[in-house]
Amino acid sequence: MHETHIKRRKFVLTLSSLVILTILTFIISLNLGVVRIAPMNVFNTLIGQGTIRDRLVLVDFRLPRMLLSLVIGAALAVSGAILQGVTKNELADPGILGINAGAGFTVILFIYFFQGSMNEIASTFGVFLMPFFALFGAIVAALLIYLIAWKKGIDPVRLILVGIGVNSGFGAAIVIFQLKMNPQDFMQVAVWLSGDIWGANWRFVSIIVPLIVLLLPYAIYKSHVLNVLNLGDQIATGLGLKVEKERRILLITAIALAGFSVAAGGGIAFLGLVTPHIARKLVGPKHQLLLPITAILGSFLLLAADAIGKNVLAPTEIPVGIVTAVCSAPYFIYLLMKAK
Repeated sequence: MHETHIKRRKFVLTLSSLVILTILTFIISLNLGVVRIAPMNVFNTLIGQGTIRDRLVLVDFRLPRMLLSLVIGAALAVSGAILQGVTKNELADPGILGINAGAGFTVILFIYFFQGSMNEIASTFGVFLMPFFALFGAIVAALLIYLIAWKKGIDPVRLILVGIGVNSGFGAAIVIFQLKMNPQDFMQVAVWLSGDIWGANWRFVSIIVPLIVLLLPYAIYKSHVLNVLNLGDQIATGLGLKVEKERRILLITAIALAGFSVAAGGGIAFLGLVTPHIARKLVGPKHQLLLPITAILGSFLLLAADAIGKNVLAPTEIPVGIVTAVCSAPYFIYLLMKAK
């Protein structure tokens, strides 16, 4: 009982600290950028008393991008945590497994055949369709991985190897269609695929944010199922859990979170891999505690990475995916060396 109380207190303290850090990063990010805005001017603008220039920069450009960073960070992190729990593989991640690449491929097809240009998406009905094309691609990639990796069950190492292969296949297909695009779209797609929150407008926010916000609480609600699955299929079945049904539901949830994230943020690498590991070190493996911490930690990390990318080489912006990859790749190598 005493140990449970200590864990609960640690969880509340960790969650509170991360929320405060995220809020502080959000406030600082509002001030930073190519156009610097003083804190008092930010406050005046947010209460409707700022200048036209400040309102344009903050409300039309920065706020949508930052809100997308928050929800995409949480979605990718929770997606990674679910995949690691379901597959019992600490190296599982929507990027490494090829789910992000599958979503990216169908988005490229959508742009190439239906939109003609990336610039036309935000101004047409395409902004409503693009997330669902990304979801379809993510599901197709996941099915391919599952079918190829299945051999009297799913072996964690085989799953990763198949995922890397599927990722490479979709990557090659993406390049083929990129080469058919005009030079401007080629560059935009290249930047987006490296991980770039490009659809930073309120129209895009109104589509992506509700979809992810609906899925995240459901994923956390299902956290007890992940705990039971970690005990093994036989014990889980003995406890009355419909193992295959619950596993499919969790996988679809993780795939949907990854697919919607790719639609808005491109191929952001390693966030879904690294964040659950850090969260486990903070609060332990119990998913009721792990998933909420993973979500807020993912939001904080992506928001911070976006702020770094916008300011470290200003006025040139570094795509947020490159920042997360540079910061996370050493940890991924460490996990590979540590993995049995």
